[in-house]
Amino acid sequence: MKHLLNLLAAVALLVWGTHLVRTGVLRVFGGNLRKFLARSMRNRFTAALSGIGVTALVQSSTATSLMTSSFVGQGLITLPAALAVMRGADVGTALMSVLFSTDLSWLSPLFIFTGVVFSITRPASAAGRFGRILIGLGLMLLALQLVVQATGPLFDSPAMRAVLVSISSDVLLEITIGAALAVVAYSSLAVVLLVAAMASSAVVPLDVALGLVLGANLGSGVLAVLTTAKSDIAVRQVTVGNLLFKLLGVAVAAPFVGMYLQYVRPYVSDATQLVVLYHLAFNVVVSIGFIFLTGWVAELVKRLLPVPKEGSSTARPQHLDPSALSTPSLAISNAAREALHQADVVETMLIGMLNVIRHNDLKLADELRKLDDTVDRLYSDIKYYLTKISREALGEEESKRWTDIISFTINMEQVGDIIERVIIDIEDKKIKPQRNFSPAGMAEIVELHERLVANLRLGMSVFLNGNVRDAQKLLEEKARFRDLERAYASTHLSRLMDRTAPSMETSSLHIDLISDLKRINSHICSIAYPILDSAGALAPSRLRESRLHPLDNP
Repeated sequence: MKHLLNLLAAVALLVWGTHLVRTGVLRVFGGNLRKFLARSMRNRFTAALSGIGVTALVQSSTATSLMTSSFVGQGLITLPAALAVMRGADVGTALMSVLFSTDLSWLSPLFIFTGVVFSITRPASAAGRFGRILIGLGLMLLALQLVVQATGPLFDSPAMRAVLVSISSDVLLEITIGAALAVVAYSSLAVVLLVAAMASSAVVPLDVALGLVLGANLGSGVLAVLTTAKSDIAVRQVTVGNLLFKLLGVAVAAPFVGMYLQYVRPYVSDATQLVVLYHLAFNVVVSIGFIFLTGWVAELVKRLLPVPKEGSSTARPQHLDPSALSTPSLAISNAAREALHQADVVETMLIGMLNVIRHNDLKLADELRKLDDTVDRLYSDIKYYLTKISREALGEEESKRWTDIISFTINMEQVGDIIERVIIDIEDKKIKPQRNFSPAGMAEIVELHERLVANLRLGMSVFLNGNVRDAQKLLEEKARFRDLERAYASTHLSRLMDRTAPSMETSSLHIDLISDLKRINSHICSIAYPILDSAGALAPSRLRESRLHPLDNP
């Protein structure tokens, strides 16, 4: 029992080390890796090379799959290009298994010591986050040593050897066990390294080890499909297509396991190297041989998982992919895109509000009030999605972006509430009593409304790009709007003194309306505050007059 616990602890340490490296790399380089992937989609070969590079850093083809799937879900790349990336991702994780199978035991204490020093002394800096990566690498190397030490005594027992003999008689069982281990461990790399270590200790025969390696490759594809099971169909198409490639590769390679041992074993005496080189050879051959089938597989997947045609997707979240939560930088990007979707709905309400005022359209008023429920629902969905992102895995910039998204969605939700109240007032105080604004009063409302729409679009741009100059312009609009509101309130009082009939009938509604429009503008202009504060362009009580040229485009 003691030896079994030692082996389980070593395996757990190996899986945890892989997790630390993956999350650490995504935390430090996540945004840059996504940009690198997005820029590498010119053709299937550059896409495959980018998949190799990203997966070699992240040490998880599943993480690469999730990033690539999100691009397809957002319409940024095509499905064949995404499948080409995954061909390279499989080669990348195989290369890392070859690297870790070499004798790097002397690096383990160095990595762990250096990583702990960085993490403790500079926990919130990039150096501290890099320290977590070093700790993960050190733990992986240490775990491999512990696996070798624990497997010898455990598998010397006659009962365990009988179990291994029964496994060796069934290739399909070996593949199934390897796939299950990869799913449970959430890492095919960890399973391949474990199998290689066990083979080096003669715990499992080489033919069994190679069957387990095939299963681990298949398991990584199954894991990605399970992870994206609740995602949009466009996202699931990538993982299903990748699984089809793996199924095809395993089906082709399984009958030739004996041939590999026959021809390669005389040249490679070390069992560990024999296993990891088989893993590498399998992925290289499958990737090169099948890369020309990406278009065909993409068409097959589209027929198996057709994207449904929807009349309107306004009411539901479009970008909150739950599978992206394991990649914080990607999840933050998804939340930002959904926040812009929420702002689009608010813009629809704002534009429609003027049509209700002008044309007394009760049907449109009812539709716009229902849109406020959509805005509220999107706000709740975005907020809940953000709370599921691990704050510890976020860097300083991503943490700030997390806060900015929450602030933006709160402002949009409050704008939607104000628009709904305005529409209710218009129905009760203008449409039903059959009253009208004076021509001059209506012209004032139209001008304020046009400024509101322009400011909302500018605010969305500021939220998306973080441009300091645009943020300064947006905040300046707040002062201009306030001055206009005061001027129009004064001219309305003048019309009352002249006893203009329409103005007298709608006086209360007119004053309340321009006040509500000013409140909407204040919420929109609030988008500028976090940008200006970060740039140091926000004084305690007013906008600084000085221009900050170096920070105009952060």
